[in-house]
Amino acid sequence: MATGVIVVVGGGVMGLATGWALARAGSHPIVLERFARGHHEGASHGHTRNFNDAYSRDEYLDLLVRARELWDDLSAGLDEPLLRPHGLVNQGPIDRLVPVQRAHAARGFASRLLEPADASARFTGMRFTDPVLLSESSGVIRASAALRQFEEGILAAGGEVRWNTPVRAVSPEGQVTLADGSQIAADRVVITAGAWTRSLVPRDIPMPELRVTEEHPAHFRPLRDAVWPSFNHLLGAPWPADVYGMPAPGEGVKVGFHLVGHEVDPARRPHESHSLAQLRDYVREWFPGLDPDSAELVSCTYTSTTDEDFHLDRYDRIVVGAGFSGHGFKFAPAIGETLARLARDDDYRAAALFRRVERPARTK
Repeated sequence: MATGVIVVVGGGVMGLATGWALARAGSHPIVLERFARGHHEGASHGHTRNFNDAYSRDEYLDLLVRARELWDDLSAGLDEPLLRPHGLVNQGPIDRLVPVQRAHAARGFASRLLEPADASARFTGMRFTDPVLLSESSGVIRASAALRQFEEGILAAGGEVRWNTPVRAVSPEGQVTLADGSQIAADRVVITAGAWTRSLVPRDIPMPELRVTEEHPAHFRPLRDAVWPSFNHLLGAPWPADVYGMPAPGEGVKVGFHLVGHEVDPARRPHESHSLAQLRDYVREWFPGLDPDSAELVSCTYTSTTDEDFHLDRYDRIVVGAGFSGHGFKFAPAIGETLARLARDDDYRAAALFRRVERPARTK
């Protein structure tokens, strides 16, 4: 059991969630973030993120169950819970929905299939032509509020969050070198640096390929009052990818293609969208309740593994959490708990799916 100094490199949602979990377990973590509080340079900014339970694999469902419990814990004492369960709809081919519905039924999740006409009558701002899987207890996480709660929990337990503190290097022995040349000797280092992960993980540590892209969802203005769920739309041609989105109070309705951006250097991303015209066309066809010409673009980085599974593993003194972009935020407190356990307990391992050694075959 590691009881010395634990440093977390990266203060986005995963780093803050890890720091919170470490603090709850009795450690006094030091969280280092290269940018200022509230920055827009990574993948954790914004007011809302989907709490999307459309998974059929046990490893993800296990994380979902634990994440929901921990979001409730993190919400204790707040006037408004961090998880707002206004419902989530998944529209698409029935063969992609049925495995999820069966997995939900086995877990006791509240989800059911709707005919397109029934979905259209309930969610009047959207158009439906395919079967719809409705998850009543899903919805959104209040993302920016969650970041504040994680940080406050770390500080209240005697930990530290150091903003504007870039890390230059991490050694296999746990030596953390800051940009100003100063060093922190750590018993364990947890790297949750998003798009900067590969540059900070010691080179002799085996890692999956990490692809960094710049993605551009957008907020669209409603044309009329409507009931808006969170949503996933499982699409084929001519659209470039599946679509996700959610209501974002004060900003409109967020709509985006999943993982269509160009690869970028995170320090020099161009902040240019190549898919805005298609996104407007999609909204025009599928969202009669939104103004397709009102798009307010959002820019964020995605850091993804080739199979989009997370990477959660330990290599002696170094723990790495990576590959969360596009579907990680909702799992954050459970992932933070996993990374904290990896840092504290030498006998603990994450689920085999999230490791690069002795992984099970991927099944659809």
